[in-house]
Amino acid sequence: MKPADPKLVLLAIALAGALGFVLPGHATTLLTEALILALFALSLDLLVGHARLTSFGHAGPWAFGAYIAAAQLLVLHIPLPLAVLVSGLATAVIAIPVGWLCVRTGGVTFAMLSLAFAQLGFAVVFKWNAVTGGSDGLAGLPRLGLPAGREVFLLFVCGVLAAAYLLAHGFVTSPLGRIVAAVRENEQRAEALGHDPRRIRLVVFVLSYFLAGVAGALYAGFAQFVSPELFFWTVSGHVLVMVVLGGAGTLVGPMLGALALFYAEHELSALTESWGLALGLLFMVVVIAAPTGLMGWLRAAMGGRGR
Repeated sequence: MKPADPKLVLLAIALAGALGFVLPGHATTLLTEALILALFALSLDLLVGHARLTSFGHAGPWAFGAYIAAAQLLVLHIPLPLAVLVSGLATAVIAIPVGWLCVRTGGVTFAMLSLAFAQLGFAVVFKWNAVTGGSDGLAGLPRLGLPAGREVFLLFVCGVLAAAYLLAHGFVTSPLGRIVAAVRENEQRAEALGHDPRRIRLVVFVLSYFLAGVAGALYAGFAQFVSPELFFWTVSGHVLVMVVLGGAGTLVGPMLGALALFYAEHELSALTESWGLALGLLFMVVVIAAPTGLMGWLRAAMGGRGR
């Protein structure tokens, strides 16, 4: 599928930011968390949807970004906006050696290697009690450099999400992004044309980790708490479901999937104790009714006008 019109996406993000000034406080908090998860899903879509590299360990860069931000906020007292950027860059640096090993493989092997590195991160954070707080995590993270208020933090998240979307969209539609698509569709032909598939995949891997690290840093500032649970494989599975639900390879679809899954979980958990079963059944219905995800279903319903 072709990417959606960036102007419409930016308008939707701006409207989400404006909602913070009319919604009740609790609803604003929920919307902020949902948009952070939308950025997390966007980062994974670069791997899954555009490079066709299914990751079972995307919780790794998410958690690394969160812990790096926590260290900056607690120890160095760096303003949150700067801490978010530095966390993304630091996570991208970590992604270079990790990605160099992972992209040498593909398919199930890539998925399991990415999971292994995420679990390695969990073990380090869990055992390094003196620095990371161990199983207790790190609490009381200050939101330095930002005025107080839920509305202000929501606007900050919307600004970061808009910038991240423009970066991802620019990459996908650039000549390098087209080479990524060529490697995805026919690796042998792309290699015959002089492209190195491993290096091309490594670029996508690093960009994906950068955005996931930014999302993790935002979450650390939002929750004002980090713990080893951020590394859990269930977090990786959760964001992968968001991408599939929204429509892999569309950028906007995974963000919609994140919003849909987050609010579905919230509403169903308030209605029944068996919300997990209800959510699973709902997910099955959506996958059957919309095999190309929510974005594909919306485009079909609009008669292709969303292209």
